[in-house]
Amino acid sequence: MILVNIDHIPGMKVTKVMGIVKGSTVHSKHIGKDIMAGLKTLVGGEIEEYTQMLEEARKTAVSRMVKNAEELGANAIVNIKFVSASVMQSAAEIMAYGTAVVVVQE
Repeated sequence: MILVNIDHIPGMKVTKVMGIVKGSTVHSKHIGKDIMAGLKTLVGGEIEEYTQMLEEARKTAVSRMVKNAEELGANAIVNIKFVSASVMQSAAEIMAYGTAVVVVQE
């Protein structure tokens, strides 16, 4: 599966547009990590617990989006975007979406 966040793939020709595909997930950290992250805000710097949580969530969302595209028969996804939203304190939704297409070499 070819994944790009632009509207074309250099050297490839889109032969069929399969439609919009998406994948999403809601992730949170357990209370111990949440407390550690809260303490980190007092001194500043990267909150690694949340960075790791969001990275895991992005991977899950992309995986689900790819599965959706494969089910449609696509071999590429173009115009990929990510959206995140806070669902509740300590939980975030990540959604990946794009256009599933079939491409061939030019």
